[in-house]
Amino acid sequence: MTQSPPRDAGPAPARYAYPSAPRSGPEEVLHGHRVADPYRWLEDPQDSATIAWCAAQEPLYAQEAARWPARDAFLARMTALLTGAGARPPVPRGGREFHVRREPGRDLAALAVREAGRTRILLDPLHVDPSGATVLDAWEPSWEGDLVAVQLSSGGTERSVLRVIDTETGATVDGPVDRVRRSPLAWLPGGRAFYYVRRLGPAHAADEVGPRRVWLHRVGTPADQDVEVFGAGRSDTQYYTVATAPDGRALVIGASEGTSPHTDLWTADLTTTAPDRPDLRRLQLGGDGRTVVRLRPGEGHLVLRTTVGAPRGRIAEAPRDATHPDEWRTLVAEQPGTVLQDFVVLDGPELDRPLLAVVRTRHAVCELALHDARTGAPVRTVPLPGRGTVTQLTARHDPGHELWFVYTDHITPTVVLHYDAATGHLGSWAGGPKTATPVDGVAVTQEVTRSRDGTEVRMFVMSPTGRPDRPRPAVITGYGGFGASMTPGFTPQALPWVHAGGVYAVACVRGGAEEGEEWHLAGRREHKRNTFDDFDAAADHLLGEGWAAPGRLGVLGSSNGGLLAAAALTRRPDTYAAVVSVAPLLDMVRYERSGMGASWRDEYGSAEDPAQFAHLLSYSPYHQVREGTRYPAVLLAVFDGDTRVDPAHARKMCAALQWAGTGDTPVVLRTEYGVGHAARASSRSARLYADVMAFLAHHLGLLPPGETTA
Repeated sequence: MTQSPPRDAGPAPARYAYPSAPRSGPEEVLHGHRVADPYRWLEDPQDSATIAWCAAQEPLYAQEAARWPARDAFLARMTALLTGAGARPPVPRGGREFHVRREPGRDLAALAVREAGRTRILLDPLHVDPSGATVLDAWEPSWEGDLVAVQLSSGGTERSVLRVIDTETGATVDGPVDRVRRSPLAWLPGGRAFYYVRRLGPAHAADEVGPRRVWLHRVGTPADQDVEVFGAGRSDTQYYTVATAPDGRALVIGASEGTSPHTDLWTADLTTTAPDRPDLRRLQLGGDGRTVVRLRPGEGHLVLRTTVGAPRGRIAEAPRDATHPDEWRTLVAEQPGTVLQDFVVLDGPELDRPLLAVVRTRHAVCELALHDARTGAPVRTVPLPGRGTVTQLTARHDPGHELWFVYTDHITPTVVLHYDAATGHLGSWAGGPKTATPVDGVAVTQEVTRSRDGTEVRMFVMSPTGRPDRPRPAVITGYGGFGASMTPGFTPQALPWVHAGGVYAVACVRGGAEEGEEWHLAGRREHKRNTFDDFDAAADHLLGEGWAAPGRLGVLGSSNGGLLAAAALTRRPDTYAAVVSVAPLLDMVRYERSGMGASWRDEYGSAEDPAQFAHLLSYSPYHQVREGTRYPAVLLAVFDGDTRVDPAHARKMCAALQWAGTGDTPVVLRTEYGVGHAARASSRSARLYADVMAFLAHHLGLLPPGETTA
């Protein structure tokens, strides 16, 4: 390793006096590559130099934000769009329906219970912490519905603390249990105990420290008396799932290596052993394929959703003593052109035969159909309100004929729908908000273009007219990672943008799962450049077909999508007029060393491997910044409580761009305090969206919402 001499930041554009940022980090030789890391000192948030540099960025950001005439108008529209009521499907247990809902005007969602036609709030995070810094991460009612395990975290850290509350009184009857971080949890009948996942480590350690284990917890006993039932001897980066049958006969444990595209599964018959000593038998071990088990009461077969032997997904059944996928029988085969998303079993006495309610996507748009649960034969389709997305498919854990799910699309807020499979009636769930009305004045089309290697890439385009009538200020976004699909979903930041005359596009690039697991694999690890090529092709399509005006095209991305946005910035800085990267991964050489980075090796590869390191370095945005380049306007947004993606990524990138750029457009850092990567108050989301879209509007030449762009 050689140490490069300290060097102060070069001259900034005349209009922007950037804070001093010495280029004093090391230059190392890694796997034969000389790699400079001039701003490594910005990785330490407690260092006085980092604190001073961050403080100096605040007035620079405030100065830039004061120049955005659309900021107040966007904030008013975002607030209106995000303050409506919201709910999730109920979880029926013991004659009660548990669900999360957010009342109109409330900042945070609360846990509610509906019984005998009446709804009451069981746990409101704002009552726990009026500041709004505490959120409900996860919850799971007992099979009888008299107890609920809840997980709360504060400051955006997602470091959940688990407690058990009484459904009748709301009183805490067990806990706290720390180091759980949104733990999967599976109750045993009677509410006496549950299985859950917890990290080993010191009592107050950050939950990124220490390997995970599956434990049995007996309600009313201290957590340090919990019995470890699974995980010893396995990799420290394993993630686990747990599930039990409603009658307590069966336990299923799943294990995966970070974001690996395969699952290992074990099952146990809990009627033959004590719950703290389950006799676990393998159901699936090794090989490729993700599998999820649906457990029903009784001694019948296991029903599975799997990609084993079917990259686009199939539904199979397996004997309870099966030990290999060869023993599984396909019920619903893989369907060409679609991707299996979810299913539930409907088997109530009101039905003439048991049914499978099956959700698939076709080019990212959802379809809902019923199949015979014994033969897999199609029965009928369920018409949906539009070309949108169905998630959180829910049915009763005991025999029933009712189905609940969330529906949304780009212009329709989320709504909980109820389907009666006996009558065929689809309508709003009585315990949720009324059917959401689509927002007027926005047309949605799906475009197809071709990537560099000829692969077809699809993209949703929101516009005022539904056709490229004239080039307009346009924003393109995408994700392209972890097998996450960009299916249609309510997009509050896009609606005022389109109402003001702009175009907003969502690219379905490789790395997601819009076209199945093969689509995901084609954009991960050494194939990551396919993701960026697909995004380039989508941007070129917007320009070439006349949707976007040259010089008025912007990019927006968050998390892995923030990496995508920054890669677009460094690959083709002349293509874009403004780029926004929110909570991004940017230093791909050192991403494994902070936040949850170590668990993402299966997605990106590891810098410890020479070949994988070369791929990471080749696109790492921080390392692709070049001195003297004319970069567009850049906004980097981070959250100080983010325990997934370290804000240091954006700090280092900001310093590099401020040093390197020669243009007259700004590079600014927006740091938000007391929040993290995921759940937050709706008012905080409104301010973030407003700032992001006002920045883009200013630099792309879009007038405030309510006015028309020329």
